[in-house]
Amino acid sequence: MNLQGLQKLTLLDFPGKTACTLFTGGCNLRCPFCHNAPLIAPANGGVIDETEFFDFLSTRKGKLDGVAITGGEPLVQPDIADFIKKIRALGFLVKLDTNGFYPNRFKSLLDEHLLDYVAMDLKNSDGKYAATCGRPGLDLTPMKQSVRLLMESGIDYEFRTTVMREFHTPADIEAIAKGIAGAPRYYLQQFKDSGILNEGSCSAHDEETLFAMRDRAKKYIPTVEIRGI
Repeated sequence: MNLQGLQKLTLLDFPGKTACTLFTGGCNLRCPFCHNAPLIAPANGGVIDETEFFDFLSTRKGKLDGVAITGGEPLVQPDIADFIKKIRALGFLVKLDTNGFYPNRFKSLLDEHLLDYVAMDLKNSDGKYAATCGRPGLDLTPMKQSVRLLMESGIDYEFRTTVMREFHTPADIEAIAKGIAGAPRYYLQQFKDSGILNEGSCSAHDEETLFAMRDRAKKYIPTVEIRGI
């Protein structure tokens, strides 16, 4: 596993749980608004040794409920399943953040009951997806397969979209919500400039527009909330 960072305690990343957050390296997308841009194609093979991580985790038994695995894109890692099995063998729950573009690997994790919570990022409406991801000609079929897999999995999950003036309109958010109609929850995340964007310039929507987006998404999803305001 290419492990690039560790936040030893989070009360936010794994809903309802105390957890640590593990950052993996590598991603198939090139979103110009990425807040973890240094993790997209890290120059090194990993800054945290697996043994070091599991030594740390062993000291957190009874103190943490789980591990939130994020990136980058964690499913880029070919040994992700074996890695998660080691985490679960220590008695911890696992939350996965994913962009959904590795449905076969994702299905294997679901079939083996290795995940307790999943947060899947939906970048935009279909017509704007490729541009939003920085990948011209991007095939959306794998992502749509993962959406269906998740919605039929029976585990707890959320969908989320980081919204920006340059990429998203209320109509885009409604189109996304319509595509995941019946999902239990959908989060709109207000864009915040971390100062380490992948490329380009992005800016936040005003609150009135965010509320309009939320109201349009609520036509299809019972719980729609805004994060970051």
